[in-house]
Amino acid sequence: MNKKVAIIPGSFDPITLGHIDIIERCSKIFDEVIIAILINPDKKYFFTVKERVEMTQEIIDSLDKIDNVRVDSFSGLLVSYAKKTGSNIIVRGLRAVSDFEYEMQLTSMNKSLDEEIETFYMMTNTKYSFISSSIIKGVSGFGADLTKFVPNIVAKRLEEKLKEV
Repeated sequence: MNKKVAIIPGSFDPITLGHIDIIERCSKIFDEVIIAILINPDKKYFFTVKERVEMTQEIIDSLDKIDNVRVDSFSGLLVSYAKKTGSNIIVRGLRAVSDFEYEMQLTSMNKSLDEEIETFYMMTNTKYSFISSSIIKGVSGFGADLTKFVPNIVAKRLEEKLKEV
């Protein structure tokens, strides 16, 4: 039987509890899960790729019963990264119906680039459906308690990062 390796791609800038919900659930379905943190030189990130990888790895290491998840980073085409890692499974988290149209375009492009790529959509837990990395960054500068939306590690790093700015 072939090992089922799933890739969860994203910027994870920063990782949220919604992301973690998807990661934990995928870890129970697939043999291996790769959290693939995107490096896009055209995009301005709040955290460097190194910081995003470190935070995400620290969070994964702190989770119970997850030993089939690893963190990596990549640049370029996702389908090329998938081929390099031996995966043909991409998992995309959806918060609301509004996410679907954009995700469907990405799925169609990936499928046209590589017929063997399969995309699975997973709805996040409804208690996280309004959380996005952009919203977290937006409210972080106003002293809000973010621990209901992001892991403590992320809340602390956001606080530290804002002091640097």
